[in-house]
Amino acid sequence: EPPDTPKDFSCETQDMKRVTCTWTKGETYLYGQNSPRYTLSKTSSQKMALCKESCSKQCSCSWDIGQQRIWNVTLTVKNPLGEKTATDVFDVKHRMYPTAPLWIWEDSTDTEITLHWNYEKNGIELFWQTEVLRPDGEVELHNSSDVDSRHKRVTVRGLQPYTEYRARVRCGAAKHFWRWSEWSQTLAIRTKEGTPSGKLDMWREITPVLGGRNLTLFWKKTPTFQANGKIISYEVTWEKLEDGSKPENISFSSVYNSTRIFIDNNSYRIRIMAKNNVNFSLPSVLIISGASDNSRKILFCSFLGTEELKEGQVNGTDDGILISWEPRSIYDSYIIDWCNFPRLQPCDLQWQRFGPNTSSAVISSAAFVPGVRYKFRIYGSVANKASLLERKIGYLRELPPWLDPIVTKVDLTYNSVTLFWDSYLTNESEPGFVRGYHVYVSPIQGNCNLKGSKKHILSDDSELCKYTIENPKEKRFTVEHLMPNTKYKIVVKAFTGGGETPIVNFIYIDTPYNSNMLYFVFLLVIVPTLVAAVCHWKMKWVKECCCPVVPSPNKSKVLSFKEYKIDSEKVLKINDCIPDVLAMDSNDEVQKL
Repeated sequence: EPPDTPKDFSCETQDMKRVTCTWTKGETYLYGQNSPRYTLSKTSSQKMALCKESCSKQCSCSWDIGQQRIWNVTLTVKNPLGEKTATDVFDVKHRMYPTAPLWIWEDSTDTEITLHWNYEKNGIELFWQTEVLRPDGEVELHNSSDVDSRHKRVTVRGLQPYTEYRARVRCGAAKHFWRWSEWSQTLAIRTKEGTPSGKLDMWREITPVLGGRNLTLFWKKTPTFQANGKIISYEVTWEKLEDGSKPENISFSSVYNSTRIFIDNNSYRIRIMAKNNVNFSLPSVLIISGASDNSRKILFCSFLGTEELKEGQVNGTDDGILISWEPRSIYDSYIIDWCNFPRLQPCDLQWQRFGPNTSSAVISSAAFVPGVRYKFRIYGSVANKASLLERKIGYLRELPPWLDPIVTKVDLTYNSVTLFWDSYLTNESEPGFVRGYHVYVSPIQGNCNLKGSKKHILSDDSELCKYTIENPKEKRFTVEHLMPNTKYKIVVKAFTGGGETPIVNFIYIDTPYNSNMLYFVFLLVIVPTLVAAVCHWKMKWVKECCCPVVPSPNKSKVLSFKEYKIDSEKVLKINDCIPDVLAMDSNDEVQKL
């Protein structure tokens, strides 16, 4: 193919002494001696070539400009099938592409960085752009004008003390801007240390001992605290509020975040400050109230775990454990503390502060695991003095109980069974709050269908009758409507918010015969059978008494009733009777009748 017009053709200078033109080569599918040839020349005198090139994809051509400032150049591309041209007219001062600053260095204070570099003058006024990369990834650009000297510098202010920044510089023509230079090398710069800003967050745990109290202090950095350097130590000071005695203090290495001191039963003011190589931070203050007789009693009860303050139950969520409390207007903040590892000592006490308008919070910790009971204490704070308000206990997620209730007694009747079990131990080691019990019953043969129960299907598709007891303090239950003389399997399971363990071990019972039914059978079967046997044995006598061949009034038992008597004589009324046989006993009897 014939060549295309050269693309991206432009010219520029970096030092006002030499111009470089660049362009992109087009594809002609001709190679070797037939490949395209490029010629760059003045438009007014094309016979005099500035340069000739046979180049790869990206092409360039440079020449010395001397004193000439305005240029009109033509680029010609030719192959055996044709030729094309491109023209560029420019003022050299308008095509300034500066070189990158070299030999850059810096100095700093706690809040400022000053960058220095040297740059050869080329007769063009430049302006400079400084890029500062903060630790959080934010980029700041600072522009500054040129100064008439070989030594250049720029100062960036408003930085954080003892913080590492990355900075670099580039430049461009102040007038008739063409393009930026390349960036200089990047410098990693750390500002100098400054006085710590903000306060530490301090908390305490009080343990009564003989003659006073052990006060364990904990501290941590708050989001608003800035060390502004390397913390080298912490200083704790405590003083009595009543008698104005001389304060005591102790200093700790920066590797510590807690300490224990002994104080008597007076009120104390506790202060803690962080120190770096420059100065101390502002003090964080706690007021420890005096231990009066009543408060010492309450404190000691708290230490023994017998304080009258009731523990409310709280629930876990996907994000943590939800804690809520009743707000009081007298407090300016609330504190919740807990142990990350309640079964260990030390338990890794943690705490979190909340504003006065907060009445609930989700407490989360990477240490929280399912099946572990966590205790939370909620304090109200005013003027740096904290008071215990509420206690809460809860789980991130409840698990089924470790053990089943132990059945201690079984009372059987022909149609019911009463189960008795010991009180279930609901101690801190339990993996959930026991909410109640399930009683499962099923005959050994056949399915269960007892009144008042629900069906429960096991993994092997067998069917049980299920009863639910929602009172965890209940210790007995009666299953009714059983069949007499039947074998049943039965089990009692405790359940929590996490469910219950799989059903494995059953108790097997046999219901007795129904004695009332036996008595009824005796009346219906045995007695009539005995009567029939006696009648059969005395058949002749029974026949003579009840069914004689010829009835005799005097012998008839039937005629012994009153209505068949006249005076002392038995009377057989034959008004409606048609006799089959008439027999005469004797003439005397006939005369009487």
